[in-house]
Amino acid sequence: MRYLPLTNEDRSAMLARIGAKSVDALFKDVPEAARLDGLIDLPRRQGEMEVERQLKTMAGKNVAASDVPFFVGAGAYKHHVPATVDHLIQRSEFLTAYTPYQPEIAQGTLQYLFEFQTQVAMLTGMDVANASMYDGSTACGEAVLMAHRVTKRRKAVISGNLHPHYREVIENLSDFGSYDVVREAPRPKGDEELISEIGKDTSCVVVQNPDVFGHVRDFSALAEAAHEKGALLIIAVPEIISLGLVTPPGEMGADIVVGEGQSLGNSLNFGGPYVGLFAAKQKYVRQMPGRLCGETVDAAGKRGFVLTLSTREQHIRREKATSNICTNSGLCCLAFTIHLSLLGEEGYRRLARINHANAGKLADMLADVPGVKVLNDAFFNEFTIETAKPGRDVVNALADKGVLGGVALNRLMPDEKAVTNMIAVASTEVNTDSDRAAYVAALKEVLA
Repeated sequence: MRYLPLTNEDRSAMLARIGAKSVDALFKDVPEAARLDGLIDLPRRQGEMEVERQLKTMAGKNVAASDVPFFVGAGAYKHHVPATVDHLIQRSEFLTAYTPYQPEIAQGTLQYLFEFQTQVAMLTGMDVANASMYDGSTACGEAVLMAHRVTKRRKAVISGNLHPHYREVIENLSDFGSYDVVREAPRPKGDEELISEIGKDTSCVVVQNPDVFGHVRDFSALAEAAHEKGALLIIAVPEIISLGLVTPPGEMGADIVVGEGQSLGNSLNFGGPYVGLFAAKQKYVRQMPGRLCGETVDAAGKRGFVLTLSTREQHIRREKATSNICTNSGLCCLAFTIHLSLLGEEGYRRLARINHANAGKLADMLADVPGVKVLNDAFFNEFTIETAKPGRDVVNALADKGVLGGVALNRLMPDEKAVTNMIAVASTEVNTDSDRAAYVAALKEVLA
């Protein structure tokens, strides 16, 4: 039995109403190579127990991040999430709540969003933060659109060391908005110079810190140069734990800061859902996308919370909206807020120091392996190694030996021959001495 509610007569009536002669005609804009020719190769019917057994067998083929030494990063990081976080966010008042369409009766939701905004603003060194975006990449794309609105210009200069997924989102939005993008070539050694690319038509310069190769840089001079020419500086921070040690973007002169909050409170979760971070200078607040929650008092003088700004099209006229992002990733940002509250400032800084120390130990150990070169002079918890063999082959061979050794950079940048032998390696607080020893031993065998 196929659980499809529509009859053939229903489908024919629907096709007739929209003027399509057949289902194939309805999907004619989808490339033929992307369409299935026939049914998927699955059993037509099975009982519930049979399906469970089959899915468990399939899942058993996966290697989970907690089962082996794990050094994968590149924008999504394995950190320890305290059990308290999951216990609290699964309370029914949190787990079942949705976005605050009626904010006056959603005081709990508004309060934790307000606390989340406060934490993000403090971490990034910015004046104001919104109530979260989908993830870091979409936040970055929204930041570029915001810069176009603020400056009334239409060209963005994109660092070659920005994560390719972030860049692709920017380019996708720019294509549909008829904006110009100047994309620099990746610089694996971090020696990137963007000031010369800033012109009178430049709305913003987009950089990442630490960048996709792990380099940590001071962008103060770039911020000053951008401001002299009327452009904004956007700094992306995919690893939010780094701000426990690295100078906050706001102190470097950033106008907009975006990032990924997954590292706090949110497990890897097979790639999502995650929680985007977005902060800016106060003077640009009315051009920010999403929602901003504020604190106020009610008629009786009691503390309360409100939606101070709601700039998406579900709240205001479509032509006045700054964005059509229609979520606040509420449960994910609550997890972020709980985790950071449990850590406190000292715990957060200590966590960052442990991350950096673990990565430093691993970098020193890998540098002693024949056929390996560490490319970074400065990094936080992620760095790039260049190996004597193609990075993709090395990563696959390490996986066969029970070590997830990083991300082959030509997987992220398939058109860049310069990164063929490079691997991005991340080490967080979850890695032990035995993990590092296992990595070194396996890498020696693979490169022998």
